[in-house]
Amino acid sequence: MTDSATNSAPIDQEPTFVEVGEGVARRRIAVRARAGGDPGLFWLGGFNSDMRGTKALALDAWAAEHGRTCIRFDYSGHGESGGAFIDGTIGRWLEESVAVFEQFCRGPQVVIGSSMGGWLALLLARAIAEREATQANLAGLVLIAPAPDFTEQLMWNSFSDEVREEIRTEGVWMRPSEYGDGAPYQITRALIEEGRNHLLLGSAIEVGCPVRILQGAQDPDVPWQHAFALAHRLPAEDVVLTMIQDGDHRLSRPQDIARIIAAVEEMG
Repeated sequence: MTDSATNSAPIDQEPTFVEVGEGVARRRIAVRARAGGDPGLFWLGGFNSDMRGTKALALDAWAAEHGRTCIRFDYSGHGESGGAFIDGTIGRWLEESVAVFEQFCRGPQVVIGSSMGGWLALLLARAIAEREATQANLAGLVLIAPAPDFTEQLMWNSFSDEVREEIRTEGVWMRPSEYGDGAPYQITRALIEEGRNHLLLGSAIEVGCPVRILQGAQDPDVPWQHAFALAHRLPAEDVVLTMIQDGDHRLSRPQDIARIIAAVEEMG
């Protein structure tokens, strides 16, 4: 199944574009698909991140070296994809994740989700379980500083009364950022309210595959307690939580990348 010509392509090969959604909600999604063997890698990035980040590129390079399939894409309003970030919701980005997975993935896949991508990975696993005719299945989940339910637990519940009122009345609040170019980004009422349709931590989460969670103890955005709460909601069998004592939210240092790749290798 290995495509040597594709595997020798540069890391930043030109993306393919696919259309997701209907009517005015239709958006153009950028995908980079590296052909190779099983199990494939399927990358789900974080909130306001893109598929050309350190971890995504490192995984793609590893896949190229080992002749493995690797699929990366940008959510709408992110990176090279169309659409506006301000229109984004968990449901919209999940729809895109499912569409790309079904169109590009064949056979067993290791889904690697970072931060918000960890939430989407869990929702994707549930969506796959509900579909009988999918051409791909899950070999495992690798969740990096996973942030399920973050719109409610890590945003809304921690916002001041003033910020909540601004979101209610104005429909958006510009949140300061310490990442990327430091520009603030929009937290919309739609993001918060629609996110409530996808909350997971209130009950058991069945994923049907092994799970590896990597969490930094020094993460300022997703507290380590959040990872513990998630682990307690997952099945007891074949779920491993690794706490990186000096790790931050990004987990993009060489030693962090090595741990992520080791977790991927465990899945076959």
